[in-house]
Parts: sequence; C-alpha cells; structure tokens
Amino acid sequence: MSDAQTLIENRPPSVAALFLERVAATPDAEAYRYPVPNPAGEGPDEWKSLTWGQAAERVYAIAAGLIELGVQPEQRVALASSTRIEWILVDLGIMCAGAATTTIYPQTNADESAFILSDSESRVLIAEDAAQVAKAVEKREELPALTHVVVIDPAGVETSDWILTLDELQKRGAARLEKEGELVRKRVEAITKDQLATLIYTSGTTGRPKGVRLPHDNWAYMAKAIPATGLVGPEDVQYLWLPLAHVFGKVLTSGQIEVGHVTAVDGRVDKIIENLPVVQPTYMAAVPRIFEKVYNGVAAKARAGGAAKYKIFQWAAGVAREYAKVSQDNFRRTGTASVPFGLGAKHKVADALVYSKLREAFGGKLRACVSGSVALAPEIGYFFAGAGIHILEGYGLTESSAASFVNPGEAYRTGTVGKPVPGCEVRIADDGEILLRGPGIMEGYHGLPEKTAEVLEPDGWFHTGDIGELSPDGYLRITDRKKDLFKTSGGKYIAPTEIEGSFKAVCPFVSNILVHGADRNFCTALIALDEPAIMGWAEENGLGGKSYAEVVAAPETVAMIDGYVKRLNEGLQRWQTIKKFRLLPRDLDVEHGEITPSLKLKRPVVEREYAHLIEEMYEGTREA
Repeated sequence: MSDAQTLIENRPPSVAALFLERVAATPDAEAYRYPVPNPAGEGPDEWKSLTWGQAAERVYAIAAGLIELGVQPEQRVALASSTRIEWILVDLGIMCAGAATTTIYPQTNADESAFILSDSESRVLIAEDAAQVAKAVEKREELPALTHVVVIDPAGVETSDWILTLDELQKRGAARLEKEGELVRKRVEAITKDQLATLIYTSGTTGRPKGVRLPHDNWAYMAKAIPATGLVGPEDVQYLWLPLAHVFGKVLTSGQIEVGHVTAVDGRVDKIIENLPVVQPTYMAAVPRIFEKVYNGVAAKARAGGAAKYKIFQWAAGVAREYAKVSQDNFRRTGTASVPFGLGAKHKVADALVYSKLREAFGGKLRACVSGSVALAPEIGYFFAGAGIHILEGYGLTESSAASFVNPGEAYRTGTVGKPVPGCEVRIADDGEILLRGPGIMEGYHGLPEKTAEVLEPDGWFHTGDIGELSPDGYLRITDRKKDLFKTSGGKYIAPTEIEGSFKAVCPFVSNILVHGADRNFCTALIALDEPAIMGWAEENGLGGKSYAEVVAAPETVAMIDGYVKRLNEGLQRWQTIKKFRLLPRDLDVEHGEITPSLKLKRPVVEREYAHLIEEMYEGTREA
C-alpha cells in the first residue's frame, strides 16, 4: 500500500477533528487572509490575517453559540452568503457543533431559498446581510423549523429574539465556553464518519434542486486525497474566490486544513484582476469562464493597441499553442517536455513580448490553476499552458464531493481531466457513461430515495450522467453530458458542448453559446457576446456611442461573428456545422435563471426563452 493510500485509509472521522489537529500543530501559523474595504470607498482594500489559533477562537465561539441556540448534532444550519472569511469560520463552527451546513447561493430568490430551508428543515439561518435576511422574513410563515436568523453584516437589519448578529452569537458562545471549556471538543469527538456534514442543493439545469447528503467522511477523505495528488504543499498561497456554496469552492477548504497553507479569501469576482498582484497566489481554482474572459481581455487590449500589436499577439498565441502541444506530446512519449530549437527560440521572443506580462497580471508566482465545473476549450488551455500558466483541469460533481479527477502536475494533458484521485474508482459503461465509486460519493439525495436509486447502485457505483473516454494510461476525457447529447433528424449524434468549446477558442468576443439541433436537419446556435470585448471592438469599427443591444443588432457585428462561425465550421464534420446563428440582445445570466451560479448553461431555460429565434432559423426548411 502506498503512503498516500495509508494516509487516506487512516483518515479521522471528520474535518472538524482535522481542524482541531491543525490548530494544535500550528496555532501561530497564518491560516487566512481577507480584505477589509477602505472605509472611504477609495483606494485599495487593506488585507488582514488570521492565524490558525485566532481562527479557532472564532470557530469555537460560533460552534458554542449554535449549541446555546439549541442546535443538535446533524440538525441543519443554513448559510446564505457570498465567499468571505466569515463563510469559512461559520461552516467550521457548524461542523464543530456536530451540525450540518445547508448551503444557499446568495443569488437564490426568496421562493427557492424558502424551498431549501424547508426541505432541509434548517433550524438556524446564517445570512450575509439585510437582503438575505429579507428573504427569510418574507417566507417566515412557511418555515416553522427555523428558530433563529443570524446576520453577518447587520447594517439595516432590526435585531429581535428571532434575528441576532454574528457578533452576538459569538459572545453567547464565548460565555458558554467560559462555563464549559470542553464543550466543543466533546462535540467534535462524538462526530462519527457517517454523520451528515453538508447538504448542498444542486443548482441543477432542470427542475427543483435536490439536496445532496455529504457525510463528514466525504470531506475527511477529500482533505487527505487532494494533498496526496501532490497538488498543494505547506508553502502554497491559495486565492479562493469561487462560490463556497458550490462543492468546488467548499472542497478547497478541506485540503487546506490538512496541509496548513495560507488561503486568501475574497468572493468579489470584479476584484479578481485587482487582487491577483496583491495576493500573489501560487495556485488558485477557477471555472473556464474566467480563463475565457482573461483571454478575451488580452486579445481586446492587443487589438486596441493597433494592427501591429494585434498581429504580434496572434502570432504569440499561435506559438503558445504549438509549444504546449509539442511539449506535452514529448512529455507523454519521453518524460521530457522538450521542443525543437526553432520553436523554443520563437517561444522565448513571444515570452518577452506577451507571456511574461500575462504571468505578472496573475501575480507572478502562479504555479498552477485548477479548472473545473465545466469543460475548458482545449485551444484556450493550450494558449495558457504555452504562456506558462498551467491549467490543470479536474472533474467531479456535487454528488462526488467535487474532486474525483485532477491532472497530475508536470504530466498534465490539456483537453483531459487527468487521473482519478487516490481512492476513487472509475469505469465507463457500455453507453459511454462515466461511473464512479469511492469514499467521496454522496450518501444520497435528501428525502428522495427513488431519485437516489436512479443514480446510485447498491454496490456503490454512481452514474455521473457524463459521457467520457479513458486513455490506456488512465486519463479521462469528458465528451458531453449524457442528457445534452442530441440526434439530428438525419440520425447523427451531436455533442453540443464540444462545438461550443471550440467556438469559444476561435472567437474572442463570445460569452455564451448554445448549439441546437435535436430532431432538426441541421445545427444552429444562439450566441451571447462578451460586453467589454464587443464594446471595445464597436468603438474601433464606427459603432461607438451605441448601446450593447444596438451593437449586437448591427449588420457589421453579425458579419464579423459570421466570419468566426465559418472558421469554426472548417474544423467540424459536415453534420456538426452551424448553418445559422442569432446574436442575443443581452448576455445570459444567473438572475434570469439562464445559467447556474456555477456558470453552467441551463439549456431548457435558454431554449424556451429564445424559442422564437430558434424557430426563425428553421423557418422554410424541410424537416427530415
């Protein structure tokens, strides 16, 4: 048995137990960094730190405060907040009280928030601010189990017996700990591995969200399995901005506790570019949309610098892709990432002109990025790889505690999600579906035994709903969601996400694209454009001063995008080609329910909303 396997098999029953071990081992080491906005609203934020010991003081006070409110082991405490230091401290406090966290995205509307609070029978809601509290107040009569609301930022909130502040909760907890110093330790020691730790509601692309039951053992396994991949070490600095309500964000907190490295926490997406040079992370996780935005932004900046500058960028992008493909291929065959002398010389010039500036924008110390949630277009992956920003794609689901596969360091392969993490088994079913088994797999869907039985076999194999291929040496490539695959009226199967990803690599102006064609005789696409990129282009092409909707509707814009669609079609099979497309009057967003908070496309919603545009594209055509 390998050292990694031994570590994983000898894991403690909970991350709460791991947290106590971490605090005892390195109480004075830095654990977290977080921003404190400038009170005047001008100038950069001030970043503060918490040691493991300081974090523990707050975590234990929160845990004891929840116990004081009457929260029992396995009872649910809901957390509706954006990613911030308090999210982590509260989640750890809930776990150390032996309770279970129900996560709610802050963007979730009042009806769906009420559904989650009711379905989970949450006893306490920890709400970020007045807006989150208002949702609970509006639906209070529908939530008889909810005994208290605790608010993190109390501005504009009237407190009462039912609503108290996080500061008050911590004070109550600290007072309780003065009388019962071992209260939290005893709760943690009583936690069993099968006890419920987290209830995460899948944002889902169809229907009501389902509560995924993840016991403490899932997170303890993840805490050991992630470091066992060699992905992180004690000297790392992680920049964590992903939604912690999503399993991908949450899993990153478990591995950190095991390793003890520093995590800088700030969920404000609009601050990422500003924060990177300040935080100077050595690694961070992101979703493909962020890399696409960076790529589009760099291309737009080069284009704004004039024809010569844009030509240099396009040349450098081509060199980066070629360099990454050749070096990865050579590494696979020989174990060394060597490239021919001529390509190496071109790469050196391109590095001085383009890549080095890109790396500086990421803080200059980035060793690797982990990308997950949806597939990254390989051409974008190769661009960043060639520029020295190594994107290690990974794969997992809420139902598998997020991290089932990840690309291994130097041996990573763009276009694949890597190899299984230690302890995770995989097999491909006859129809191409990926099946997983291991300690990361959920207990089941909350209160939905029939739905659980549909995806979880009695012997532990979980049906992911994704289609994929395994290479002879164990690298997994995801080709599509099983339910997203469609057949044209001519009987040809189409994997839309593959075409959509290819278009994102070809066109620097796209934000979202949906390929349609089920039971039709050809494929069409709905395309939403990236606002900053297209508005920059509009300024340079005689459309300055027009609104986004006007720019998108302009014949010049349609003609320009048509050029990119033609370029996409050159690399596709005849039956996959996009024959017609329509540009959407606005980008798709979470607020309109068209994408999930983890930035996955909700196909049925988009197809329903823009059905008139889809029908328009097929008007007058003969359906076979």
